[in-house]
Amino acid sequence: MDFDIKTNEKGNLSIGGADAIELTEKYNTPLYVIDETKIRDNYRRVYESFSSHYNDFKIFYACKANTNLAVMRILEQEGSGIDAVSPGEIYTALLAGFEAERIIYTGNNVTNEELKFAVDSGVIINLDSISALKRLSKLTDPKKVKISFRINPKVGAGHHEHCITGGDLSKFGVMEEEAADVYSMAKDLGFTPVGIHTHIGSGILDPEPFMLAVETLMDVTGRVHEEAGVKFEFIDFGGGLGIPYETEESKLDIEKFSKEITGLFKDKLNEYNLGKPTMCIEPGRYIVGDASVLLTKVNTIKQSYRKFAGVDAGFNTLLRPSMYGSYHHIVVANKPEAENTQKIDIAGNVCESGDLFARDRPMPEINEGDTLAILNAGAYAFSMSSQYNSRPKTMEILIKDGESEIIREREIFADVLAKQNVPIRLLK
Repeated sequence: MDFDIKTNEKGNLSIGGADAIELTEKYNTPLYVIDETKIRDNYRRVYESFSSHYNDFKIFYACKANTNLAVMRILEQEGSGIDAVSPGEIYTALLAGFEAERIIYTGNNVTNEELKFAVDSGVIINLDSISALKRLSKLTDPKKVKISFRINPKVGAGHHEHCITGGDLSKFGVMEEEAADVYSMAKDLGFTPVGIHTHIGSGILDPEPFMLAVETLMDVTGRVHEEAGVKFEFIDFGGGLGIPYETEESKLDIEKFSKEITGLFKDKLNEYNLGKPTMCIEPGRYIVGDASVLLTKVNTIKQSYRKFAGVDAGFNTLLRPSMYGSYHHIVVANKPEAENTQKIDIAGNVCESGDLFARDRPMPEINEGDTLAILNAGAYAFSMSSQYNSRPKTMEILIKDGESEIIREREIFADVLAKQNVPIRLLK
């Protein structure tokens, strides 16, 4: 596909109407630049597409993709709910203004303390195991908490094996064949389960595995309804909607996708006499992934056994290429339309051989002082960043109608050391 690369009258990359080079001059690099309008457009595209085919439809944004409070506020304003996977994400969502009933907490291998935090927060608790169910029953009055279960169907999909969250190798969820028994157990313990959930993986561009997951979960839901007598308020198909990272990938046809998914959903509702529960999905990457660019300055051009362009960001800033072998398209922000003339490695500044953003990447001529724009950095970039090599975490800015605002300050060395203590005996 052709990436949405816009240039301005100066020939520089434009991000949400702002000049990428002027942003680096104002804020320095590395720098995450987030386009507010693109987030809103992405959210509305999904919501309007699905709700046009089934009117009781809700989005629960998978906030692990990006938990910046400004991003969360944008989505709260749009009417989204939150898919939270940790107490910290519950805390963040509440702080961002989401009511507890708009938050579904899906933990895995949860502690009693985490369950208690979720109970005290008043959120919907989506349980991952029989162990969690039994422990939750001892921590609270079952009549005072809304629960659902995450079902692990024998269906998995994703862009990398580490991102496949369904199937017999996955650590997540309750096996589909034990679902009816688990819901019956929950009722026996005094709970009134209100929902059912699944999530098969992430980065999905082909609707086929998602369709299979919908069909499987709906069949499981039908059995639970018939055998355990559960009336469902919501059915949640999780997230996983992908975005194209590589040039040959095509965008997900969301209109076709939503029509097929909701059509199958409604057929299964009728087949099992399930009424009209709320249909939920949990996109994260699809909403924020292409809404952010990582700007990084070229500080070194090095001809060794290979040719390298060294930049001032590393896998502490964007982990996906090193962790998953992920492709991120890269353009030279001060000449984004320049023709490719070479193959070159784009190397980060972390002291690890695996700290590469690209290997043998076709690129235009690159000079020291140029700014590279690493695209599609809105999901799992800052949220997976670290202070490795004692490097402070970098800045995030938000663009609206060409105007920029800081939404996360750049850390300093003191922030890296802020929670450390040295015993007095070591200071003598």
